[in-house]
Amino acid sequence: MVTVVFGARGNVGRHVAAGLTAAGTPVRLTSRTPDASHVAADLDVPETLPAALEGASQVFLYAKSAGIDAFVAAARTAGVRHVVLLSSAAVVMPGADRNPIAREHRAVESALEESGLSWTFIRPGMFATNTRWWWTRAIKDGEAVRLPYPEALSAPVSERDMAALAVTALTERGHGRQAYTVYGPQALTLREQVGHIGTAVGRQIPIEVVTPEQARADLGRTMPAMGVEAIMHAWSAGAEAVPETSVIVEELTGRPAQTFAEWARDHAGDFR
Repeated sequence: MVTVVFGARGNVGRHVAAGLTAAGTPVRLTSRTPDASHVAADLDVPETLPAALEGASQVFLYAKSAGIDAFVAAARTAGVRHVVLLSSAAVVMPGADRNPIAREHRAVESALEESGLSWTFIRPGMFATNTRWWWTRAIKDGEAVRLPYPEALSAPVSERDMAALAVTALTERGHGRQAYTVYGPQALTLREQVGHIGTAVGRQIPIEVVTPEQARADLGRTMPAMGVEAIMHAWSAGAEAVPETSVIVEELTGRPAQTFAEWARDHAGDFR
């Protein structure tokens, strides 16, 4: 039986598709813009879902609350048994009920919990790939990276590790009705993260300390307002306390989690 991968061109979905293929699991890749390799599936367009899910036994899904009821209905009709959801660690953080990102992801989790389907939730913290939104333009242009809290700590998790957990949950038994919160394997300051990117691209990257208001305006040029506030809150918290790290990737997949330095080497071309 086939496993449907939603968002198969995305940062995480493409790694899920590659991991399932390597494991010998038949996959059906979906996209909002189908082509010879991807079938049409859009959570905002419910009529695309039945054909995408036909004959499927499992699904890798991203969180979009507006389309979740139509997805559940189509998945149950198609005979889907198990759904692995890319959720967010925001749902288990203090103040989740006031956090729009947490509320969005929790709404999708709740719908799956009540659906009668088996489910696994992958709840990552800060994405390592977010740094491409924040700093790519400045680094490519040879400018300083502007930081409000250069010594703030975070534990970025790589998209490869999120995908590895999803693949494990889709190919091995025992992960039904489980929620896995995953952070990176080490806490690093923002200054250290910029330094690892600099090492990867082969040059020192200068840092300019700016006010939170200036940083918020900088982020707003590449991110939606909801994302800007989430990042600013995380950076501010990281300036006051050491964030959580986790070993769950190694525990469940049998291989060490990717460090940020390794991630930066893999993505050096994005910053050149």
